[in-house]
Amino acid sequence: MEPRQSRSGKRPPSDVSAAVGLAGVAALFVWIAVCHFWPQIGDMFNLPGPRARLTGPNAALTGLIATALPMVGWSLLVDKVHRRPSTGIDWSKPRPLGAVTDVSITKLAGLWATWVAIGALYCLGRWYWQGQYLIAMHVLGALIVPMLVLSVPYVLWLDRVLVNPRDACWHFGAMLIGREPHDPEQVRIHLRAWAVKGFFTAFMISIVPAGFANLVTPDWAPMLASPVGLASLLITLMFVLDEQIGTVGYVLTMKPLDAQIRSANPFLAGWLAALLCYPPFQVMSPADRPLFYLAATDGDNNWLRVLAGHDALLWLWAALLVLLTGIYAWATVAFGIRFSNLTYRGVLTNGPYAFSRHPAYLSKNLFWWCATLPFLVTTGSFTDMARNTFFLGCVSAIYFWRAKTEERHLLGEDVKYREYWEWMERHGLVTSAFTRLRGLFKARRPQPEAMPAE
Repeated sequence: MEPRQSRSGKRPPSDVSAAVGLAGVAALFVWIAVCHFWPQIGDMFNLPGPRARLTGPNAALTGLIATALPMVGWSLLVDKVHRRPSTGIDWSKPRPLGAVTDVSITKLAGLWATWVAIGALYCLGRWYWQGQYLIAMHVLGALIVPMLVLSVPYVLWLDRVLVNPRDACWHFGAMLIGREPHDPEQVRIHLRAWAVKGFFTAFMISIVPAGFANLVTPDWAPMLASPVGLASLLITLMFVLDEQIGTVGYVLTMKPLDAQIRSANPFLAGWLAALLCYPPFQVMSPADRPLFYLAATDGDNNWLRVLAGHDALLWLWAALLVLLTGIYAWATVAFGIRFSNLTYRGVLTNGPYAFSRHPAYLSKNLFWWCATLPFLVTTGSFTDMARNTFFLGCVSAIYFWRAKTEERHLLGEDVKYREYWEWMERHGLVTSAFTRLRGLFKARRPQPEAMPAE
């Protein structure tokens, strides 16, 4: 669907306020400080137990709760998101419980069957039972019984106030039970949404503990004295912010928070582009490299080798890398409780999204180019340089493709996104610059001569 110009000429308002993510960041900062300075806190208050930093998985997962609570509180108490029409809820007209029981039973059948299917896929995927994924399987395994029990009162309560309780989950349940007609398109919407949640929730939980431990464990004081140490500390902090808030976003896909998945990307190209960026489908790297493999370099620490001995340049380059990861983390924080890949959960127009439609992808790829410097290899070989530059260019091309498939999805979902798309073309600091550059190339391209009239 073609974008159209905003009626007012102004940037459309964001469906997520900036304060939501900032509330989560503030709470997470406090929890990180508590975990890092736990020995001193224990001494100060004469607490029982060992005097060691809290670096384990339980501390990292508790950080998710600490991050989520203020974001949920702000969303409900200040932004009052539960009152928005986009939730599909009408709190003023609750139905009698008996009027929704049959609908809720059908929906629960669909929901539980979905969880069984996701659990079966976890069992089939060998990668879920080794390495970092083990913690995700332990967490989800411990939660399944409470989720089954709590889903009953939750669905019954919510169906009483939903304007249309026969949602996509109900249609899936109706298909399974076979008593009532169902809409196949609604079934596909349900399955796509839960495929996103099932795949990415496990991945996000799996990466939380390691990042949190990498941040909390080291002694921060000596790291502040050098550009390498300070950059390492701050970059790790930015990635922890991204991981924690992103994971909360996947967990809190709930209609009362107006954070439900309204649709998942229906295009195969969109799924392919996204999955190529994540394990086990990530084609950019073997398992022993966290981002991608570049031969004859030190990976994303290559800048340290290249700039070693040049302190001024080290400080300058460290500041650049921290800035890029800061923009990347800001792009996730701006989502608040709505972060998710491959989904439409409302339109985000503030924060870094006021400058670029894809600030996370742009900053992440610039970080990789600046950190790896793929054209400066340890061997001095032109072949290695060309190979590295080409394959990192392929990585950036995948992210460009991914961005375009996301735009195609969102342009077809919401008139507000189409207005935002058009506004960014004309006024976005980064996006409008690329628009003008494209226009310049088109203007210089030779035009075909007009054919003479017969």
